[in-house]
Amino acid sequence: MSYKLITTIVPKNSGELITSAANNAGATGGTILMGQGTAASGILQLLGLGDSSKEITFNIVPDEVYPQAKEEIIKSTSSKKAHFGVFFALEVGNFIKAGNTASDLKTKGTESIKESIETTGEKNMNPQTNYELINVIVNKGYAEDAMAAARKAGAGGGTIINARGTAKESDAKFFGMKIVPEKEMLMILVPADKKEEIVKAINSLPCFNESGSGIIFCQEAKDFTLLGK
Repeated sequence: MSYKLITTIVPKNSGELITSAANNAGATGGTILMGQGTAASGILQLLGLGDSSKEITFNIVPDEVYPQAKEEIIKSTSSKKAHFGVFFALEVGNFIKAGNTASDLKTKGTESIKESIETTGEKNMNPQTNYELINVIVNKGYAEDAMAAARKAGAGGGTIINARGTAKESDAKFFGMKIVPEKEMLMILVPADKKEEIVKAINSLPCFNESGSGIIFCQEAKDFTLLGK
Protein backbone atom coordinates (compact mmCIF):
# COMPACT_ATOMS: atom_id res chain seq x y z
CA MET A 1 0.00 0.00 0.00
CA SER A 2 1.23 3.52 -0.85
CA TYR A 3 0.93 6.54 1.45
CA LYS A 4 1.20 10.31 1.45
CA LEU A 5 2.02 12.73 4.25
CA ILE A 6 -0.52 15.57 4.14
CA THR A 7 1.08 18.75 5.47
CA THR A 8 -0.57 22.09 6.17
CA ILE A 9 0.63 25.32 7.76
CA VAL A 10 -2.20 27.35 9.28
CA PRO A 11 -2.72 30.02 11.97
CA LYS A 12 -2.46 29.15 15.65
CA ASN A 13 -5.42 27.15 17.03
CA SER A 14 -6.45 25.99 13.54
CA GLY A 15 -4.67 22.64 13.47
CA GLU A 16 -7.62 20.74 14.97
CA LEU A 17 -9.82 21.99 12.11
CA ILE A 18 -7.45 20.42 9.58
CA THR A 19 -6.91 17.09 11.34
CA SER A 20 -10.65 16.71 11.99
CA ALA A 21 -11.40 17.26 8.30
CA ALA A 22 -8.80 14.65 7.34
CA ASN A 23 -10.23 12.20 9.87
CA ASN A 24 -13.71 12.70 8.38
CA ALA A 25 -12.31 11.45 5.09
CA GLY A 26 -10.84 8.30 6.61
CA ALA A 27 -7.48 9.43 7.97
CA THR A 28 -6.57 8.12 11.42
CA GLY A 29 -5.13 10.58 13.91
CA GLY A 30 -2.68 13.35 13.14
CA THR A 31 0.09 15.46 14.63
CA ILE A 32 0.16 19.22 15.25
CA LEU A 33 3.39 21.17 15.77
CA MET A 34 3.87 24.79 16.78
CA GLY A 35 5.89 27.05 14.49
CA GLN A 36 6.67 30.68 13.72
CA GLY A 37 6.24 32.44 10.38
CA THR A 38 9.24 34.45 9.14
CA ALA A 39 7.93 36.76 6.41
CA ALA A 40 5.15 39.17 5.49
CA SER A 41 2.11 37.57 3.85
CA GLY A 42 1.92 37.28 0.09
CA ILE A 43 0.86 34.67 -2.45
CA LEU A 44 4.37 34.37 -3.88
CA GLN A 45 5.96 33.88 -0.48
CA LEU A 46 4.54 30.37 -0.16
CA LEU A 47 5.25 29.44 3.47
CA GLY A 48 5.88 33.05 4.45
CA LEU A 49 2.45 33.70 5.91
CA GLY A 50 3.40 36.45 8.33
CA ASP A 51 5.50 36.89 11.47
CA SER A 52 3.02 35.12 13.72
CA SER A 53 2.44 31.82 15.46
CA LYS A 54 1.57 28.92 13.17
CA GLU A 55 0.51 25.31 13.50
CA ILE A 56 1.92 22.61 11.23
CA THR A 57 -0.25 19.52 10.80
CA PHE A 58 0.79 16.06 9.61
CA ASN A 59 -1.55 13.24 8.52
CA ILE A 60 -0.32 10.02 6.89
CA VAL A 61 -3.02 8.60 4.62
CA PRO A 62 -3.22 5.77 2.06
CA ASP A 63 -3.22 6.95 -1.55
CA GLU A 64 -6.85 5.91 -1.98
CA VAL A 65 -7.89 8.13 0.96
CA TYR A 66 -5.76 11.11 -0.10
CA PRO A 67 -8.10 12.74 -2.71
CA GLN A 68 -11.07 12.76 -0.30
CA ALA A 69 -8.92 13.98 2.61
CA LYS A 70 -7.59 16.80 0.45
CA GLU A 71 -11.12 17.77 -0.58
CA GLU A 72 -12.38 17.76 3.02
CA ILE A 73 -9.49 19.97 4.18
CA ILE A 74 -10.11 22.48 1.39
CA LYS A 75 -13.85 22.51 2.21
CA SER A 76 -13.16 23.06 5.92
CA THR A 77 -11.17 26.23 5.18
CA SER A 78 -13.23 27.60 2.27
CA SER A 79 -14.91 30.22 4.49
CA LYS A 80 -11.64 31.40 6.04
CA LYS A 81 -9.76 34.52 4.98
CA ALA A 82 -7.75 34.54 1.77
CA HIS A 83 -4.29 32.95 2.11
CA PHE A 84 -5.44 31.33 5.35
CA GLY A 85 -2.74 28.69 5.01
CA VAL A 86 -1.05 26.25 2.65
CA PHE A 87 -1.53 22.59 1.81
CA PHE A 88 0.92 20.18 0.20
CA ALA A 89 1.71 16.48 0.25
CA LEU A 90 4.93 14.48 0.53
CA GLU A 91 5.55 10.91 -0.58
CA VAL A 92 6.03 8.50 2.32
CA GLY A 93 8.62 5.75 2.16
CA ASN A 94 8.81 3.04 4.80
CA PHE A 95 7.26 3.25 8.24
CA ILE A 96 6.17 0.96 11.05
CA LYS A 97 3.19 1.72 13.25
CA ALA A 98 3.81 1.47 16.98
CA GLY A 99 2.87 -1.95 18.29
CA ASN A 100 3.52 -3.70 14.97
CA THR A 101 6.39 -6.05 14.21
CA ALA A 102 9.03 -5.58 11.55
CA SER A 103 7.04 -7.93 9.30
CA ASP A 104 4.32 -5.27 9.20
CA LEU A 105 6.62 -2.78 7.48
CA LYS A 106 4.72 -0.57 5.06
CA THR A 107 6.57 0.03 1.80
CA LYS A 108 5.97 2.89 -0.58
CA GLY A 109 6.17 1.82 -4.20
CA THR A 110 8.01 3.80 -6.83
CA GLU A 111 4.99 4.39 -9.02
CA SER A 112 3.13 7.65 -8.55
CA ILE A 113 -0.63 8.06 -8.65
CA LYS A 114 -2.36 10.30 -11.15
CA GLU A 115 -2.86 13.85 -9.93
CA SER A 116 -6.54 14.55 -9.34
CA ILE A 117 -8.07 17.98 -9.79
CA GLU A 118 -10.69 18.67 -7.14
CA THR A 119 -13.57 20.99 -7.93
CA THR A 120 -14.51 22.20 -4.45
CA GLY A 121 -12.59 25.39 -3.90
CA GLU A 122 -9.16 24.14 -4.96
CA LYS A 123 -6.68 26.87 -5.89
CA ASN A 124 -3.52 25.20 -7.14
CA MET A 125 -0.85 27.75 -8.04
CA ASN A 126 -0.03 25.82 -11.24
CA PRO A 127 -0.63 22.08 -11.68
CA GLN A 128 2.48 21.88 -13.88
CA THR A 129 4.79 23.60 -11.41
CA ASN A 130 6.97 21.49 -9.15
CA TYR A 131 7.82 22.54 -5.60
CA GLU A 132 10.51 21.45 -3.20
CA LEU A 133 10.43 21.58 0.60
CA ILE A 134 13.85 22.61 1.89
CA ASN A 135 14.44 21.49 5.49
CA VAL A 136 17.28 23.04 7.48
CA ILE A 137 18.19 21.80 10.98
CA VAL A 138 20.63 24.05 12.82
CA ASN A 139 21.68 24.93 16.34
CA LYS A 140 19.36 27.39 18.06
CA GLY A 141 19.79 30.96 16.88
CA TYR A 142 20.87 30.27 13.30
CA ALA A 143 17.54 29.64 11.54
CA GLU A 144 16.93 33.35 10.95
CA ASP A 145 20.37 33.65 9.32
CA ALA A 146 19.52 30.71 7.06
CA MET A 147 16.18 32.30 6.17
CA ALA A 148 17.82 35.64 5.33
CA ALA A 149 20.24 33.88 2.96
CA ALA A 150 17.37 31.95 1.38
CA ARG A 151 15.42 35.18 0.74
CA LYS A 152 18.40 36.74 -1.05
CA ALA A 153 18.50 33.66 -3.29
CA GLY A 154 14.82 33.93 -4.21
CA ALA A 155 12.82 32.31 -1.40
CA GLY A 156 9.72 34.03 -0.08
CA GLY A 157 9.36 32.98 3.53
CA GLY A 158 9.63 30.01 5.83
CA THR A 159 8.47 28.50 9.09
CA ILE A 160 10.73 27.87 12.08
CA ILE A 161 10.08 25.05 14.53
CA ASN A 162 11.87 24.92 17.86
CA ALA A 163 13.31 21.47 18.51
CA ARG A 164 15.61 19.55 20.82
CA GLY A 165 18.50 17.33 19.85
CA THR A 166 18.65 13.77 21.20
CA ALA A 167 21.96 12.57 19.76
CA LYS A 168 24.31 10.27 21.62
CA GLU A 169 28.05 10.27 21.05
CA SER A 170 27.71 7.51 18.42
CA ASP A 171 24.93 9.43 16.62
CA ALA A 172 27.06 12.55 16.51
CA LYS A 173 29.86 10.60 14.84
CA PHE A 174 27.45 9.20 12.25
CA PHE A 175 25.85 12.53 11.31
CA GLY A 176 28.99 14.57 11.92
CA MET A 177 27.10 17.01 14.15
CA LYS A 178 27.96 18.44 17.53
CA ILE A 179 25.63 17.48 20.37
CA VAL A 180 23.78 20.72 21.10
CA PRO A 181 20.44 20.24 22.91
CA GLU A 182 18.54 23.21 21.44
CA LYS A 183 17.82 23.08 17.72
CA GLU A 184 15.74 24.93 15.16
CA MET A 185 14.17 23.44 12.05
CA LEU A 186 13.48 25.78 9.15
CA MET A 187 10.97 24.71 6.47
CA ILE A 188 10.97 26.61 3.16
CA LEU A 189 8.69 25.72 0.23
CA VAL A 190 10.08 26.92 -3.12
CA PRO A 191 9.63 26.28 -6.85
CA ALA A 192 11.91 23.41 -7.83
CA ASP A 193 13.97 25.54 -10.20
CA LYS A 194 15.03 27.79 -7.30
CA LYS A 195 16.04 24.99 -4.94
CA GLU A 196 19.67 24.66 -5.98
CA GLU A 197 20.50 28.36 -5.61
CA ILE A 198 18.73 28.62 -2.26
CA VAL A 199 20.46 25.55 -0.81
CA LYS A 200 23.79 26.87 -2.08
CA ALA A 201 23.15 30.25 -0.41
CA ILE A 202 22.30 28.65 2.94
CA ASN A 203 25.27 26.31 2.79
CA SER A 204 27.64 29.23 2.14
CA LEU A 205 26.78 30.96 5.44
CA PRO A 206 29.62 31.36 7.95
CA CYS A 207 27.67 29.31 10.48
CA PHE A 208 27.78 26.38 8.02
CA ASN A 209 31.52 26.64 7.46
CA GLU A 210 32.22 24.56 10.54
CA SER A 211 31.78 20.84 9.97
CA GLY A 212 28.71 19.45 11.71
CA SER A 213 26.96 22.80 12.22
CA GLY A 214 23.77 21.87 10.39
CA ILE A 215 21.88 19.56 8.05
CA ILE A 216 19.94 20.43 4.88
CA PHE A 217 17.64 17.98 3.11
CA CYS A 218 14.97 18.43 0.45
CA GLN A 219 11.71 16.70 -0.46
CA GLU A 220 9.42 17.01 -3.46
CA ALA A 221 6.11 18.66 -2.52
CA LYS A 222 2.98 17.71 -4.45
CA ASP A 223 -0.36 19.49 -4.91
CA PHE A 224 0.60 22.87 -3.44
CA THR A 225 -2.71 24.59 -2.65
CA LEU A 226 -3.64 27.83 -0.92
CA LEU A 227 -6.29 27.39 1.77
CA GLY A 228 -9.03 29.95 2.41
CA LYS A 229 -11.18 32.13 0.15
